[in-house]
Amino acid sequence: MKKIEHIGIAVKDIEASNALFEALFGEAHYKIEEVESEGVKTSFFKCGPNKIELLQATNEDSPIAKFIEKKGEGIHHIAFAVDDIEAEIERLTEKGFSMIHKVPKKGADNKIIAFLHPKSSNSVLVELCQDIRD
Repeated sequence: MKKIEHIGIAVKDIEASNALFEALFGEAHYKIEEVESEGVKTSFFKCGPNKIELLQATNEDSPIAKFIEKKGEGIHHIAFAVDDIEAEIERLTEKGFSMIHKVPKKGADNKIIAFLHPKSSNSVLVELCQDIRD
């Protein structure tokens, strides 16, 4: 793993949360994007060299809707940048980690992603992110 790619925060109202984080960081989000396969609308902010991803459910069956219903708004996941996501999935599986996604899938912000199951990482939902290569 190269670095923390972003921290994901589950929110009920992305527009209200955008205003809150814009006031906090002193600048607006740089991208809003919907990831239909995950039932989520995302908004990205830069904070120095780091990124914050706000996540709002777009349907009641989405993982974000279920997370907010169970735990409320707040930190949802931490994402790490990797050079080779397939090799990283294989390495982590061999080390005993349980993967939610054994095959990477398209995510937001020009990434392919895979999540580790939080039961194998001290209840922290971990996302692996690799830039999509043209």
